[in-house]
Amino acid sequence: MRTIGLLGGMSWESTLSYYQAINRGIAKRLGGLHSAKLVLVSLDFSEIEQLQAIGDWEAASKILIQGAQQLKAAGAECILICTNTMHKLAPEIEQAVDLPLLHIADATGAALVAHKHQRVALLGTAFTMEQDFYSGRLRENFGLDVIIPESEDRQRVHQVIYEELCQGKRLESSKQDYLAIIQRLQENGAEAVILGCTEIALLVQQKDCELPLFDTTQLHAEQAIQFSLSAPF
Repeated sequence: MRTIGLLGGMSWESTLSYYQAINRGIAKRLGGLHSAKLVLVSLDFSEIEQLQAIGDWEAASKILIQGAQQLKAAGAECILICTNTMHKLAPEIEQAVDLPLLHIADATGAALVAHKHQRVALLGTAFTMEQDFYSGRLRENFGLDVIIPESEDRQRVHQVIYEELCQGKRLESSKQDYLAIIQRLQENGAEAVILGCTEIALLVQQKDCELPLFDTTQLHAEQAIQFSLSAPF
């Protein structure tokens, strides 16, 4: 079993989901008392969020690179950035740290292709929805047609993530807003929805929606499990 490195804390609410999903997945595959070999570096999300807000991605990259270097020093054999948005900085981290970086968009794209979806909706932070680092990778590497909500809906999705989900709040009114946004995306031709923020699955689950939902946290965790078990232990 290879050791998984989690670069988390962005937010810690969803990092907890990673820890649970990876350990449950290892236990399911190996049985008994097995659990994952992993190390975690958890960052202060308040500091990261402030840099996001002013667009200082260079300063943010230095923080994440330092965290990735700590993971390597602690014995990690791969890196998972436990957030969709900060994959904007994945190239900088890959260049600075000589470890495999398991990209969340690759795990998501592979799952969508396996289920034969082509036109897919992306929900996430405004950075993830509006910039090209995520949807562009899905288009170029997996041939997917990625659509996003209209401006007002994007603002609402972003607001709920930062003001509620990252702070442990799960409001029924916000859930209903998300479901209405998903309905509008379905009317616009979406065949499936990417829950492209690791907190969204804390609010909306498949049982709430007829359109297929792809939980990026779970898919990323599965990618890590496969990596961990791909070598003798």
